Amino acid sequence: MAKRIAIVEDDPDQRSNYVDAITKKGYDVTAYSSRQEALRGFERELPDLAILDIILGDEVDAGFEICRDLLAKSASLPVIFLTERIDEIDKISGLRLGAWDYLPKPISLDYLAERISSLLRIHEARGQSQGGSATAKMVGEMSIDQEALLVSWKHQPINLSGTEFRMLAKLVRVPGHAVSYDTLMNATMQSLVTNNTINTHMRNIRKKFESVDPQFNCIKSEYGFGYRWSAK
Repeated sequence: MAKRIAIVEDDPDQRSNYVDAITKKGYDVTAYSSRQEALRGFERELPDLAILDIILGDEVDAGFEICRDLLAKSASLPVIFLTERIDEIDKISGLRLGAWDYLPKPISLDYLAERISSLLRIHEARGQSQGGSATAKMVGEMSIDQEALLVSWKHQPINLSGTEFRMLAKLVRVPGHAVSYDTLMNATMQSLVTNNTINTHMRNIRKKFESVDPQFNCIKSEYGFGYRWSAK
């Protein structure tokens, strides 16, 4: 069965271009032009992945509100923000909400299709992998599987986005060694990444570990340089 992709975009030309390009890749695409229309659609059926503009009509934060609603219904659902709002504060806000990616307009339609495919592969690998894995590596109390893109802490799964997973993998490659901001930026596979963006990702990763273990404190900040994984 084809994966269901939802697009929320108020510009009819852009919306049509996205739908055509993604449909040609074999996905089942549903497009919405407003927050209200999208929310009504999501009440009927949730997509496998959602692409959201932030400004919809007169609503300047509509995409953020849709993201909150979607993740309240399905916390692991991949969400991509695709927007002209590229200020760092907007990107940080999107990441804090739990978006898996934040892409600036204009964008190559081929690149957008590849990001969709990549995030769906990650999501599917997580859904198929249950219990232990022969390819998992233990780092103290953490299990990290770079093939299935899965992480657990004290046998409890940690739901990381693809970007968060890649950053964590860099961090634990040599436990105890400091990893620079530049290295972590490269792991995001995104443009326009700043130290503050990296800090936001790290705060999100910490919070997800702390949600299953309030005593978690393995991610240490190296002031002005980057971060270090300090195994207990």
